[in-house]
Amino acid sequence: MITVRRDPEGTVLTLDNVKTVRALLGRLGETCTTALVIRGRELLTEDRSLSPGDEITVRTVRSKG
Repeated sequence: MITVRRDPEGTVLTLDNVKTVRALLGRLGETCTTALVIRGRELLTEDRSLSPGDEITVRTVRSKG
């Protein structure tokens, strides 16, 4: 299970069976062009693996207006 914090919404989710950044973004309805994925101080690309216990921030970067 991984913990995901959504920015700027501020919501926190826990997700199971998510092995890659690409899979995470798919579950959240995002793509690599609409969100940044951050683990600690590291920016992750969509091909990176995720491990149980990871704490991830997904920051939406698209304009809404």
